[in-house]
Amino acid sequence: MKKNRQDKILELIARYPIGTQDDLIEYLNEHGYHATQATVSRDIRALKLIKVLMEDGTYRYVLPKAQERESDSTMAALNYHKTYANSILSVAYAMNNVVIKTTPGMASAVALMLDHTNHDLMLGTVAGDDTIIVVTRSTEESRALCESIEEQRK
Repeated sequence: MKKNRQDKILELIARYPIGTQDDLIEYLNEHGYHATQATVSRDIRALKLIKVLMEDGTYRYVLPKAQERESDSTMAALNYHKTYANSILSVAYAMNNVVIKTTPGMASAVALMLDHTNHDLMLGTVAGDDTIIVVTRSTEESRALCESIEEQRK
């Protein structure tokens, strides 16, 4: 349970700008993990998370640079999250294909983010200037991918 919770914490801090233990507890609860403040505090210490000042003046938890290299998906998520969230204009699917519209020039960056964070659902991506086509194995995986992308945009 501890390893699963800590893995979820790493996923959450990569996906959301979490700046307090209370925020982290709330996100964990939303994802089915019930943890106390003391448990979250121990997890933060065990994972060696640090708080960094963001451009907008807020703080968020991140992995130290040395640990980021150990997790490509976490590093990609931290580096591209802002671009990713702000660049996607629409997401739709038909059968086993997902079409993602982005702001001009941003499709490659968003496709890279997708490649690092949604690899279980995708067979591959093709990016143009402002459109990405993602191929999945089935309609169900396309639907799940669309839902995942919409959730990550929030």
